[in-house]
Formats: sequence, C-alpha cells, structure tokens
Amino acid sequence: MPNLLGELSEDFTDEAGTPLAVTVSGAQCHNMKMAGPTLQALPADRPWPTKKAPQHLPANNAYSYAQVEALVGAWGYTAYIRSRGEETAARACVPGYRARQWVVERTQSWMNRFRKLLIRLEQKVENYLALLHLACAYLTASIPGISG
Repeated sequence: MPNLLGELSEDFTDEAGTPLAVTVSGAQCHNMKMAGPTLQALPADRPWPTKKAPQHLPANNAYSYAQVEALVGAWGYTAYIRSRGEETAARACVPGYRARQWVVERTQSWMNRFRKLLIRLEQKVENYLALLHLACAYLTASIPGISG
C-alpha cells in the first residue's frame, strides 16, 4: 500500500463500545466510501438479527447516504444515523431514551489516548493498522464485563 499523507481510521463497535472492526484510509477519502470495507473487516460471524432483537448500526451524519443505508440493510443492520444534537434532543423529550452515538464517540476518544496512534510516524500502513488492532485488543480487555 502507498504511504498516506494523512489517515482516517474507521471503527465499528458494539453497544458496550467494544471495537469489532477497524480500517484505515487516506484522509481525503470520504467516510461513506469506507462503510463497506469496515463492515467486511468484521472478523467473526454474528447472529442474524430478528424482529425481537434487531441489530442497530449507529453512525454520524457523514454516513447519511442512500448507498450506505442500502449496504447496511444488506448486512442485516438497522441504520441509526443521527445528526449532531438530534440524539440529545430526543433524550430530553422521550423518557427512557437510550443514546447510541456516544458509545462510538467514546471508543474513538479512547483510541486517541494512545499517543502512538494520535500522531502517526509509521511509514507503512500495515504497521499503523497493526497498532490500531493492538489498541483495540487492549480496549477490549479493559472494558468491564468483557474479560471478567
């Protein structure tokens, strides 16, 4: 892979904030184009969603395109795309409302605490992706209830 002049890492988390998949692209690549590769990067099979237990995919407004919603639907997820502030307003109005977007943002914030990932000095994309996977493994082991 060629050197990137800037990078954008996309991650996919579960409802607890556990990172499940991560991909890297150039900074000039739009988030919408990385939805497919990020879904394909899932390492394990998952149970197929049912009517009683749908599987939501929380995403920010950068993914609010018909192509992304069709792709997410083809993978069996229910797209949960909210713009900034929309989730906060719904939480104030609807009793018992459960926010989803903050879990993804919290995981991204945890990833930014790794200084080696925050300022990328690696020449090869493969090395940077390996460091991202190492950070995801550390976060998975650190989240309460996952490892005991």
